[in-house]
Amino acid sequence: MNEPTHKKKRLSVMAGAAFLMATSAIGPGFLTQTAVFTEELLASFAFVILASIVLDIGAQINIWRIIAVSKMKGQDIANAVLPGLGHVVAFFIVLGGLAFNIGNVAGGGLGFNALTGISTTIGAIITAIICIIIFIVKEAGAAMDRIVRVLGALMIILTAYVMLVSSPPYSEAVLRTVAPAEIDIMTIITVVGGTVGGYITFAGGHRMLDAGIAGKENLRHVTNTSITGIIVASIMRVLLFLAVLGVVSAGVTLNPDNPTATVFLTAAGDIGLRLFGLVLWAAGITSVVGAAYTSVSFLTSFHPNIEKNKRYLTIGFIIFSTVVFTAVGEPVFLLIFAGAFNGLILPLTLGSVLLAAHYKKIVKDYKHPLWMTVFGGVVAIGTAVLGIRTLLTQLQNFF
Repeated sequence: MNEPTHKKKRLSVMAGAAFLMATSAIGPGFLTQTAVFTEELLASFAFVILASIVLDIGAQINIWRIIAVSKMKGQDIANAVLPGLGHVVAFFIVLGGLAFNIGNVAGGGLGFNALTGISTTIGAIITAIICIIIFIVKEAGAAMDRIVRVLGALMIILTAYVMLVSSPPYSEAVLRTVAPAEIDIMTIITVVGGTVGGYITFAGGHRMLDAGIAGKENLRHVTNTSITGIIVASIMRVLLFLAVLGVVSAGVTLNPDNPTATVFLTAAGDIGLRLFGLVLWAAGITSVVGAAYTSVSFLTSFHPNIEKNKRYLTIGFIIFSTVVFTAVGEPVFLLIFAGAFNGLILPLTLGSVLLAAHYKKIVKDYKHPLWMTVFGGVVAIGTAVLGIRTLLTQLQNFF
């Protein structure tokens, strides 16, 4: 492969990896979460977004760089740090990915319903079929890269339009970014978990590794791409926050059953509702792709046949999620506990990566910057403490 072609392919993979991570984060839950927190905190949610971006970058650059320099996937890094730890990490990643993928399929179905009027179940099945086709094609990785870039850009453009017509108080949002009226630490950690928690931060990292972009010689590209992924997700978060802020500042109370739909409908009428359907469908389908691809990538190291048949396992993952949703809906019990476990996955995986960064048998002669270790340590400890609190609260509420 000549140099221009190689460079073009590398740029395509890098863009695809950044958007895969970002669109894995921008799922149906992301949309609802942003709307609810904006209604609660108003312009002060801008500070939450800023703080979460800083913490997201602290987690992501550590994880992606060690994946690249070690040329190992997340579960293999964890096993190298402590034998068996990778199996624990893989279990939680796959459990969380499966549970949330049921929600992603549901989101795709709801989006199709809002866009076309067809039933949510049929919409979910259509969403799943499109995702399966992506993984059936010969160049599945390249197809995945293209679809997440296109749909990611589409979500951002449509949300930007709704933001503009909602006329948010921009000056107030800018002020509260640095001088919030209130600071909610739990909300910050929740937003961080929703952006880089669970399988999400590994989605792009594993994609780049699968495409051969690894090693010390590619660290600059890996670091830049990891930050780009956070920026893309954050742009969507900011645009949606401003759209919601414009609506709630006008005195509108969001429908708790579908707060994001209220925003689009209020700001742009019936057209806005159709746009919401398109955004929700795009969020659902890209998250299905990201959750399925990354969850299965955490199993490929455990047996050669899994790596050999990962495409079929990914398709099976999507089919199973869709069957569960169409048959019984979203299983509340599983979603509750998977959500609680998801809060513990980030500190577990990030902690493993930070230890691995200083194991010569893993990173060889690579010297991990001290500031990155400290930065990542703060994120790991903070999310661990609040993740345990969340888990205990969920157990208490359930029983």
